[in-house]
Amino acid sequence: MKKIIFTLLFILGITSMSAQGLSKKQQDTDIKPYPESVDVVSAKDFGAKADGITDDTDAIQKAMNSFGKRGGTVYLPNGTYLIAGSLNIPQAVTLKGSIESVPSHNGIRNAGLPKPGDDGTTLLITGNKGKDLDGTPAITINTNSTLRGIVMYWPSQDPDKIPDAYPWGVAMKGKNPALLDVEMLNPYNAIDASHNERALIRNISGQPLRRGIYVDAIYDIGRIENVHWNPWWSMRPTLYNWQREHGEAFIFERTDWHYVINTFCFGYNVGYKFGASQGSTGSCNGNFLGIGADACHTSVKVEQSAAYGILITNAEFVALNGDDPTMVEVTNANHGNVRFVNSAFWGPCNQIAKINGEGTVGFSDCIFVQWDRNKENRSAIQVNGGSIVVRGCDFMHDSPQITISKDVQRAIVSENTIKGKVRINNNAKNTYIVGNLGTE
Repeated sequence: MKKIIFTLLFILGITSMSAQGLSKKQQDTDIKPYPESVDVVSAKDFGAKADGITDDTDAIQKAMNSFGKRGGTVYLPNGTYLIAGSLNIPQAVTLKGSIESVPSHNGIRNAGLPKPGDDGTTLLITGNKGKDLDGTPAITINTNSTLRGIVMYWPSQDPDKIPDAYPWGVAMKGKNPALLDVEMLNPYNAIDASHNERALIRNISGQPLRRGIYVDAIYDIGRIENVHWNPWWSMRPTLYNWQREHGEAFIFERTDWHYVINTFCFGYNVGYKFGASQGSTGSCNGNFLGIGADACHTSVKVEQSAAYGILITNAEFVALNGDDPTMVEVTNANHGNVRFVNSAFWGPCNQIAKINGEGTVGFSDCIFVQWDRNKENRSAIQVNGGSIVVRGCDFMHDSPQITISKDVQRAIVSENTIKGKVRINNNAKNTYIVGNLGTE
């Protein structure tokens, strides 16, 4: 009997010690994720209050600077950190919040859902209001440094009004800067990904109001993965209509071999804009897979493309807002290549594509629906210059399919399926139009 009692007491003691140990471990984990490591510090150990009232800018910067050149991780425990200035993440330093997968906080728009500050690690950004692109970014990421696992929120923005200008929320500089698992709820300008090498942007969400991601002066491959821009902060008329008139979700200028996968935007003037460099020379070439733009005035606007091309595959585009909603617009300045493969275009738009310039634009195995919304006999694809290739596509609306002007250099239109009569208006000389089958 004594032996049984001793055994029970021993088991209870071990269980109690284990529970105490687990409780202590959980408590430490709330402060820093790897408490046994000298390479991890908590910003609270350097004076950060995380109360949403005290300016924590200096405390967080002091924590990041404490590593010197060796690098390390600054952990921001659950809480709300007021950032009235700007942060500069030193080389090889990670600034990390408590969030392991990018969240959404749309409780300001939809009552009852989480609001910024309700959970996780939230930064309240208030510095440099009114300065636009000439101001210091809220956070700068440098060579081999990382920002991850946080929510960024601009509390002074009014969801009912035209937004106030702010500088970039995040600027990525140097070599191998990384931005991971971050919600940028309502930035005026979200991410400056220019003048760096091998930048990695992954798992980002939010509602940028003027500019989403800007890429320029890139000479070694950058990567953008799983970015979702959606208006879950505000769709109130004054602000949202301003965003739809001025907003640009993704902007690409001079960049070599950019890899972009699984990106989406909703409610912008331009979804994906490709242009000539503002800070370097040249334009974009890259690989764009599984991208989407919904409810934009123009889904894709190409002002300039590199000769070796903008390659877009498995994309989905919907244009239905503005005076002249158009899926693809290629301007007179373009001299390069643009290719769309296995992509879908739908929504009540005026036209699928308006093509100008001297470059080559191609559509292969694509689906076209719902153009000519006002029944004006507009062609799905209007080609005014350059060269055009349309092969194996499905025109699923009974309106004119393609108009080719006399200034077009070359045109191949072949093996397309068409609802209604084949209506291809060809005014060019150097063309190959064959094997297009209608239902009438």
